[in-house]
Amino acid sequence: MKITEECIACGTCVESCPVGAIVESGEIYTITEECTDCRACVDACPVDAIVD
Repeated sequence: MKITEECIACGTCVESCPVGAIVESGEIYTITEECTDCRACVDACPVDAIVD
C-alpha cells in the first residue's frame, strides 16, 4: 500500500488504521511496514490517494 501525492493530509486514514501503520511524513502520510493490507485506509480516504 502506498499514499500518493494526491494526499491532502486530512488524517482520516490514520484514524481508520487498526494497527497504527500510517504516520505523518512531511506534508503527507506514509504507510509503514506494519501494514496488514486490510484496506481500511483505502475505503476511508476521501481523495483516493491510497493505492496498492
